[in-house]
Amino acid sequence: MKIGMIGLGRMGGNMTERIRAHGHEVVGFDPVAASADVKTLGDLVAALDAPRVAWTMIPAGDSTEETIAKLQTLLAEGDVVVDGGNSYYGDSVRRGEMLATKGIGFIDAGVSGGVWGLANGYCLMVGGDAQHVALLQPIFDALAPEGGFVHSGPLGAGHFTKMVHNAIEYGIMEAFAEGYELLRASELGVDVPNSLAAWRYGSVVRSWLLELLVSELESDPNLDKLRGYADDSGEGRWTVNEAVRLAVPAPVITASLYRRFESRQDDSLAMKVIAALRNAFGGHAVKAE
Repeated sequence: MKIGMIGLGRMGGNMTERIRAHGHEVVGFDPVAASADVKTLGDLVAALDAPRVAWTMIPAGDSTEETIAKLQTLLAEGDVVVDGGNSYYGDSVRRGEMLATKGIGFIDAGVSGGVWGLANGYCLMVGGDAQHVALLQPIFDALAPEGGFVHSGPLGAGHFTKMVHNAIEYGIMEAFAEGYELLRASELGVDVPNSLAAWRYGSVVRSWLLELLVSELESDPNLDKLRGYADDSGEGRWTVNEAVRLAVPAPVITASLYRRFESRQDDSLAMKVIAALRNAFGGHAVKAE
């Protein structure tokens, strides 16, 4: 099978390599990557055979919006666009409906696997019509390990599922982070790196995230090389908003998102208010700047 890959960064580049390793042909486009096969989106579309498949692996937001709008003018009825970025599921529903006015199919593909996906495969959560999914199945089979592919549902279901997946990831990482700090704070002299390493075998909390944490601690036991600052991709925010909209309690996910906000403050203004009030009503000690 032959497809076009738009975006050849850490994810798109490795996915292209894995697809090719499984015997498929990929025409790659990226305005800055030296590995690009063509110079423009028009060149990419011209290099494909009908029904053409164009897969985008670019940042969510304006870049994806502009690229899909351009593809709408270049592709024809029967062609398919796949968005493999972390787009908001509502945008995916709208884009799919927009492309459908020209008879162009659309698949929203949640992709998980990071930089390890080239060797281990990618978990794929896709949304869209069954006929379009069937057309792409050989590519999905090349990218995903056994059991790692799911047709999650109609338009938007793939990105909605990936959104919740990433929000769960927030919560798991926060739990490991809090556990690590508590072990370090103990007066008992716990051998923290080796204790965490032992959890990888037989423990109910063993996981890939735990393995990654142990690996990081092997090279930097006290994490001295890092600053305690964490961005969020936006998917945690979307998940919390959906939880509120659907009246679904999500306290762990919500708290883990707020902790990331907290990490960006060198000196919390809210905590200054709390310190001031504790001093005012109880004469509790405060620390001056």
